[in-house]
Amino acid sequence: MSDIENRIMELEIKNSHLEDTIEQLNQIVIEQQKHIDELAHNLELLQNKVSNLQEDDSKNEAEPPPPHY
Repeated sequence: MSDIENRIMELEIKNSHLEDTIEQLNQIVIEQQKHIDELAHNLELLQNKVSNLQEDDSKNEAEPPPPHY
């Protein structure tokens, strides 16, 4: 093979490896985004629970004590 053919072959091999790496990284990014979405959903649920607990607590503070106190 000529020098140019060898260089082209090396470049094609490198390109193939780079494409594989990009695909692997893309899969990692997809998995991480799913995880981020799940964490964001869980955070929203927790924020709602805390908000509800705070509302319940503030309602309890606003009630006057029973008459026998």
